[in-house]
Amino acid sequence: MTHPVQIFNTMSRRLETFTPLHADAVGMYTCGPTVYNFAHIGNFRAYVFEDFLRRTLAYCGYNVTQVMNLTDVDDKTIRDSIAAQKPLREYTQKFKDAFFEDLKSLHVQPAEFYPAATDHIPEMIQLIQTLMDKGVAYQAEDKCIYFSISKFPGYGKLAHIDLDNQRAGVRIATDEYEKDFFGDFALWKAWDEKDGDVYWESPWGRGRPGWHIECSAMSQKYLGKTFDIHTGGVDNMFPHHEDEIAQSEAANGCKFVNYWMHNEHLIVNGTKMSKSLGNFYTVRELLNKGFSGPEIRWVLLGAHYRKKLNFSLELLEKARETLRRFTDFFDRLREQKSSTPSDAEVVQLLEKAQTTFTDAIADDLNVSEALAVIYGLFTEFNKRMDAGTLGAEDAQKVLNLFKDFDRVFAVFNPDASAKSDVPSEIQALADERQVARKSKDFKRADELRDELKNLGWVVEDTPKGIRIKPL
Repeated sequence: MTHPVQIFNTMSRRLETFTPLHADAVGMYTCGPTVYNFAHIGNFRAYVFEDFLRRTLAYCGYNVTQVMNLTDVDDKTIRDSIAAQKPLREYTQKFKDAFFEDLKSLHVQPAEFYPAATDHIPEMIQLIQTLMDKGVAYQAEDKCIYFSISKFPGYGKLAHIDLDNQRAGVRIATDEYEKDFFGDFALWKAWDEKDGDVYWESPWGRGRPGWHIECSAMSQKYLGKTFDIHTGGVDNMFPHHEDEIAQSEAANGCKFVNYWMHNEHLIVNGTKMSKSLGNFYTVRELLNKGFSGPEIRWVLLGAHYRKKLNFSLELLEKARETLRRFTDFFDRLREQKSSTPSDAEVVQLLEKAQTTFTDAIADDLNVSEALAVIYGLFTEFNKRMDAGTLGAEDAQKVLNLFKDFDRVFAVFNPDASAKSDVPSEIQALADERQVARKSKDFKRADELRDELKNLGWVVEDTPKGIRIKPL
C-alpha cells in the first residue's frame, strides 16, 4: 500500500500527484558529479535533497531504482588531468573515491547504479547515430556533430525559453554555457590537440561525447526511454536538462521524463560561494573542522529544497547543539524504568504524529512541517519525563517512532547514546567527582568539575545519576 505523494513538477510549474509508470516501482535519475575536483557543499545540497526524496518515496511504500551518473570525461576533467600529467582514468578515480566517502559521511543511501561516462561510449555513439539518421543532427565543418534545435519544436519547454528571436546556425562546442545563450549543441566533439590522448573512434572520426548526450544514453540504458523522475540543481535546468530532453525525445519519439524536480542554490553567509571570498567549503574540509556528517546533513535539510539555503558555520554549531539535545532526549527515554501501563493518550499522540509526519514529507518534501512534528514530540515527552509520568513501555514507543522518522532524516541515530561517546579519561574524572561528592569532599568535587569544564565537558547531576555531556 502506497501513500499518495505530491511533487512540484518543474515542467508544468505546479504540484502534481505522483503516478509512477509501473505500480509501486519508481525509476529516478539524478545528475551526479563531474569528477575533476572534490565536490563542494553546494553540490551536496542537491545530493542530500535527492536522498531525502528517495527515502520519502521508500517511506511512502515505493520501490526506488536510482541512477546517478559520474561525468568522468568533459572539458574540465580533460583540462585538469593534462595539467596534472596523469591519465584521465587515474586522475578522476581519486575524486570518485572521495565522492563516495562524502556520500557515506552524509548518510546518503547508495544508488542502484553509478554509471561512469567513459564506460558507456558505445551507447552514446549509437544514440548520436540515431539522431543523425533522423536528420536532427549534423556534422559541421569543425568535424563535430551538433544537434539542430530548429529541428525539435519543443526545445525550451522545460526552462520556458522563448526561441522566437533565436539566431539560427549558432553552434556551441563547449560542454557548459550561459543560460541566456543557446544554439545547436555538440553531441560529439572532434579530437584536437587540447584533448591529449583522450579520444574514442567513431563513425565521424576520433573524438569524445559532449556532456549532454552522456545522461541521455545512460538513463535510457538503465531506466528505459521514458522514466518517472529526473532531479538536479536549478543550474542544470538549462542547458543540460533542456538538451537531454531534446536529444532523447528526438531519438526515441516518446516522452523522456514524467516529473522534473530541481533544488535551489546554496549560498554562504548571504553571498555566492567562492574560493576568493574564503567561503568555499567541501564536505571533507568541514569534517576536518570537527563537524560531523549528520550535522552537515541537518543544515542541508534545513530549508525546503525549492528555496535558497543560506549556509554558515554558525548554523553547523547550532546543528551540533540541536542533535546533542536529541541524543540526550533519547538517553532519557532509555532511562525510564517505571512499569506504568501504556497510556492510551500517548498511543493516540504518537499515531497522530506519524500520520502528520507522513503527510508532510509526502507534500513535496515539506521539511518544515515534518520538523514541527519532531520538535513537538521532543517538547511533549521531555515535559512528561520531567513530571515523572512516562512509563518505560511508552518511552520505548517514542524511541521507535524516532527510529521510524530517521528512515527519512538519517541524522538522529536514536540507538546511539551520548554516554558511548565519552572518552575513558573523562569518565574516570566524572567517577572520581562522584566519589568525592558522596564522601562530602565538595572542594575536590568542585576542582574536578572545573577540570572537566576546561577539557570541554560538563557533568549534570540527575535523579537517575550523572550525565556527562560535551560543552
